[in-house]
Amino acid sequence: MTPATKKKIGIGLGILAALLAVGLTVFLLKRQALLTYALAQVKAKVERKYPVALTLGKAHFTDLNTVQIDGMSLVPTAQPTDTLLQARLMTVSLSVRSLFAGRPVFSNLEISDAQLTARKTNRADNYSFLYKKKGATPTATPRDTTNGTNYGLLVNQLLEASFDNVPGEADFRNFLVTYDSPRHQARIVMPRLAIEDGDIEGQLTATVDSVVNKVGVQGHIEPGDYALNAEVFGLDRRPVALPYVLRRYGARVQFDTLRFSLTDKDLADDELTVRGTASAANFIVNHPKLSDRDVRFPRGGIEFVARLGQAFAALDEGTKVTLNRMAFFPVMSVRKLPLNQRVVGKMLNGLRNRRETLAGLQVKADIVSAETPANTFFAALPEGMFNTLEGMQGEGTLKYKMHLDLDMNQLDSLQFSSGLTPKNFRITKMGAEDLNKLNEDFLYTAYNDKGDSIKTFAVGASNPEFVSYDEVSNYLKAAIMTAEDPRFLTHKGFMEKAFVKSAIQNIKEKRFARGGSTISMQLVKNVFLTRQKTVTRKIEEALIVWLLENTRIVSKQRMFEVYLNIIEWGPKVYGASEASEFYFNKQPANLNLSESLYLASIIPRPKYFQRSFNQYGEMRSSARYFHRLIAKLMASKGLISQNDYASVDYSLSFPGRAHSSIFRAVRDTVRVTTTDSTQFEPLNLIDLLGGNAAPDAGVNTNIPAEQGGGPPTPAPKP
Repeated sequence: MTPATKKKIGIGLGILAALLAVGLTVFLLKRQALLTYALAQVKAKVERKYPVALTLGKAHFTDLNTVQIDGMSLVPTAQPTDTLLQARLMTVSLSVRSLFAGRPVFSNLEISDAQLTARKTNRADNYSFLYKKKGATPTATPRDTTNGTNYGLLVNQLLEASFDNVPGEADFRNFLVTYDSPRHQARIVMPRLAIEDGDIEGQLTATVDSVVNKVGVQGHIEPGDYALNAEVFGLDRRPVALPYVLRRYGARVQFDTLRFSLTDKDLADDELTVRGTASAANFIVNHPKLSDRDVRFPRGGIEFVARLGQAFAALDEGTKVTLNRMAFFPVMSVRKLPLNQRVVGKMLNGLRNRRETLAGLQVKADIVSAETPANTFFAALPEGMFNTLEGMQGEGTLKYKMHLDLDMNQLDSLQFSSGLTPKNFRITKMGAEDLNKLNEDFLYTAYNDKGDSIKTFAVGASNPEFVSYDEVSNYLKAAIMTAEDPRFLTHKGFMEKAFVKSAIQNIKEKRFARGGSTISMQLVKNVFLTRQKTVTRKIEEALIVWLLENTRIVSKQRMFEVYLNIIEWGPKVYGASEASEFYFNKQPANLNLSESLYLASIIPRPKYFQRSFNQYGEMRSSARYFHRLIAKLMASKGLISQNDYASVDYSLSFPGRAHSSIFRAVRDTVRVTTTDSTQFEPLNLIDLLGGNAAPDAGVNTNIPAEQGGGPPTPAPKP
């Protein structure tokens, strides 16, 4: 390189350096003015987008492109005295190029000592403008409009408001969030929450309605794609509890770790479809109506395809629920009909007002599991829900299927079916309770409805009061089967038609007015389970019944034999032998038809056996109706002769200890008295007995429906 060339390069570099120096000098002299202009642009943009007043404190550069703002506040224009957001100090990075271009781009937001204060009264709030579209009225989304709330639009607004306001880079220090409303109070303290390249990490202490949680948060967010992958976990080895569920439903719901991802959202024709996953570790639910102890799901998750729209929500095909290693595939939908299409009526569905929660409700659900190895199935059972079966093992596979179709406008059309399909299935190891004990002598403890033990006695030959199947009057056996479970000898533990009819009546009466239990279910409830009426106990009962009936652990005759020896027939009166002596002072084998009908009639309400009679010991008309109906059904099935039916006697004598409880007065034959017309409520299962109808279509029966069904004919007479 020649000296001349070197000289030219040196001059060029000098000129460039001079220009840069001049530019830098101009920038340094003008940058404060440009910054003031840029912040004014930001203020104007925010105030155009939202009905707020944004106030920014003194701003200055701390280095070439870092700006410090000494304080900020955001105040809704509708509540000028109610500050929504304020911060003591803000630091941001500002692009120099964008500053000169007049379109300032900020990044690396740092906020110290900030406070977000959300308030709601019965009339207004200071935050809903954040997720409402421009021009929308300030009123809250109505909970019940003529056509119902559009949950798709509502959730889409919330998602867009949340994602659109997430900064790409941020570092929040000492951030306090408070929320006050007439129903809820919340306080969230975040020592630090950082977002860097979409990665989220932070800790917080949340106090919501007096429930305190110390929580860690980490994950990744892509605001432009509406994508999120987050993990929430308890700190200090403490679980995270959900306060709203506790306050709203009285249920304690908690978890150790919750993972959630949102992978896609699509809004079309006012319907929102979202896809993602959620999973929890050590998920626990506790509610007195659910169970008397914690119900624990060690591992569970869902891959969901959820659809939301006008007054409906659904889980579509592609959804998968996993409990441990057992997979379920649900397709479900919940819809509320428009107000003017809702049907109400005490006899139709028990509803009186179209705005009641159940009015116009339509629920459809189809759930099927994968074909699951037996041990995987037992391992997937939630802890605390199947206490009797904990530790059970087996061979073969099981597959679950459930169908539900509920329309409150046509409640009588309710459809429900639920069942397991076995394949080469057998039990290889019993759980906490040995189901085989029904085949042997065992100790039975009777409890009252409060859970207090009444008496304990042996069930088997070691008890002199025990009576075998053949030592019980055929009249009594036939009367009980006809009244309680006419398909007992042919079904496999369940009468789904009876269950559905019971559910319909219970919904109409808004109470547990009627049960649909078979003799198998009553037996399991008494021998293996507690007296508490909880959802989990009913589910456990159904599974034990299925195991007993489908693995042939116990014969039908032995099940009925045990049932006859343990059921309650009056206050502290248990078993057929004790009942026969208490009422009639005779052995069960010697009971006649009328006596057998009476004993069968009081099984549903044994403590109220006196209600079949007035104070003079005369049978009430409702009790006579029961005797006549059951006897007629027995005759139509050939269980008794027509002569037996014609000889039914309504004037029973009670030489046993029950006499004084039934005959409480002596009729005055001198003075004229009015006839006692008091009646007790007729038994609810009578309309399920069916006469000569085909077997219950919903029952797993050993006899095809077209062939008819029912218990085999016993011997003509005892």
